[in-house]
Amino acid sequence: MSCARRLAQFGRASWYRKSRAKDQTALRVRIRDLAHARPRFGYQRMWVLLRREGWRVNRKRVRRLYRLDGLQLRMRVRRRKHIALHRGPAPAPAGPWERWSMDFVQDTLADGRPFRILTVVDNWSRQSPVLEAGFRMSSLSVGAALDRVLGNGPAPRSITVDHGTEFQSRALEDWIYWRSIQLDFIRPGKPVENAFIESFSGRLRDECLNVHQFASLVDAQIIIEAWRRDYYNERRPHSSLGDLTPEEFAQQHQVSMGAEEAVCSSCGLSRNGTNVMKPEVLHWQCRLDGGAYDITSASASLCRRSTISAIVSPCVTILGPAQGKV
Repeated sequence: MSCARRLAQFGRASWYRKSRAKDQTALRVRIRDLAHARPRFGYQRMWVLLRREGWRVNRKRVRRLYRLDGLQLRMRVRRRKHIALHRGPAPAPAGPWERWSMDFVQDTLADGRPFRILTVVDNWSRQSPVLEAGFRMSSLSVGAALDRVLGNGPAPRSITVDHGTEFQSRALEDWIYWRSIQLDFIRPGKPVENAFIESFSGRLRDECLNVHQFASLVDAQIIIEAWRRDYYNERRPHSSLGDLTPEEFAQQHQVSMGAEEAVCSSCGLSRNGTNVMKPEVLHWQCRLDGGAYDITSASASLCRRSTISAIVSPCVTILGPAQGKV
């Protein structure tokens, strides 16, 4: 040992030096007792109580012993309430512009600068109404991008998003309030609940981002927008849509809806139940070509005493007054 000390140039007094620190066992026991008696007290209040009891101890020592015994508190993070939260599985959309999904995708320019892309997809038709690229995408940027798409037209009933900071801000909550849109948050760590946008983001990265190099943000926006409009929406077939493109699928739906809007020349009824030619106030539930609808008639008061065929049209069969309408 002496040889090793000499080689290491280590003094005898340093080698056998004993610690002059006082035994802290009693102090540690007292801190633990106080922690059990006051489980919501932190080390600063513990230090105050110890000082009142006469302990001559520094606050930093109390903090060190407090942490050494694992007595520190886990602070509860208060979550801010949202206008709308996820409450179970979202119902499947029955038509276009009913439920959208929204998320962000990140990529880099040729010079290494990162940028983000706001991705939006219609869950029913798989159409992508907007792809917006930017270096900083705040909630205000999200609202502005959606405003450019919606304009003064109708808005989707709901938008499904994750718990990104852009989607939890007060600015976006104000925007969806004035647009009368429901914002549905998926459960944390469950991206499968937003499967439509996750699948779309994968196609965007695989078929566009990974095969192009962007010289600037403007260049990226032009290429991404061309991919969205000319390729994805109009030329890319989807197996889930019967190998139709999103544009073809939406047009097919419009054609079928247009057939249902055909108006009967005799009675003025459309297949959706509105009386185009005779918009009166009394509603009746009828059957038109196999479907039940609400209709109005100028002679609705006579329907209780005579046959509907003499009043409206031979193509209509009365089922009875619509509940709560007469």
